[in-house]
Amino acid sequence: MNMNRIHCQAHYTGRFAPSPSGPLHFGSLVAALASYLDAHANNGQWLVRMEDIDPPREQPGAADLILKTLDAYGMHWHGSVLFQSNRTAVYQTILNEMLVKGQLYPCTCTRKKLAGKNGIYPGYCRNNTHIPNEPYSLRLKCPTEILSFDDQIQGKQSFDLDELGDFILKRKDGLFAYQLAVCADDEFQGITHIVRGFDLIDSTPRQLHLQNVLGYRHPIYSHIPVITLDDGNKLSKQNHAPGIPLDDPGPWLIKGIKALGMPVDTGLESCSVEDILKWGISHWQQQLIPVTDGIPMATLN
Repeated sequence: MNMNRIHCQAHYTGRFAPSPSGPLHFGSLVAALASYLDAHANNGQWLVRMEDIDPPREQPGAADLILKTLDAYGMHWHGSVLFQSNRTAVYQTILNEMLVKGQLYPCTCTRKKLAGKNGIYPGYCRNNTHIPNEPYSLRLKCPTEILSFDDQIQGKQSFDLDELGDFILKRKDGLFAYQLAVCADDEFQGITHIVRGFDLIDSTPRQLHLQNVLGYRHPIYSHIPVITLDDGNKLSKQNHAPGIPLDDPGPWLIKGIKALGMPVDTGLESCSVEDILKWGISHWQQQLIPVTDGIPMATLN
């Protein structure tokens, strides 16, 4: 079943959606740069959304610092920044409607009960129809189905929903899950193209299924390789990746352009941030991005 059904769009709308769990590091810069260049090369809009719906993971001041960093690197967004923390009433309304339709069920399973299940929910609570008197999450019922989509970088991808399992849309602690918020906001903002890291590629079939359930459109997906450390792990906030400097953006932008497979002119080093981005837009070719899951940071020096 090919889920990449989006019709020809009259206008391109892309987005960059960081979580404020730390400063913008080089891996996040590459993801932002890829979505920015792709949007502008297609004469589209580039939006910024702050995924601030997980307060325990957030760092005070991180959202402002991320926006300040994007601004310092010349990547100016269209319109206002959307903060997901302002959208919780919308998410709850969606869940209420899904509950009425029987598309969700309450799950009281503990981490201990699910230990050893390799992250695949075995369906213990699938037949629950009543809201329990103990803490519970809300899970989406997923059918036995193979979901396929055409990734613009990585090629055709197929996933078995059985192997992904019924996934959570609202957590036991009352926080809304990423999969729900991202689908609701992509639809709300009219996102037509999503350029993001390979680490999120297995979220795509979940989002495609949820989009089907909610009657939403399917964006076109492109997953770039993530930047990795010497040990092969992704450069990430969880690995305490340092924030990129605000006072010397040019070399970092050029390194990011190299990570995206573009042969960089030697004279670019002396150019302004604005001219580096203009060069990137005019030379952008998505097909140059390496078809792999990760690129070692050490190879970009």
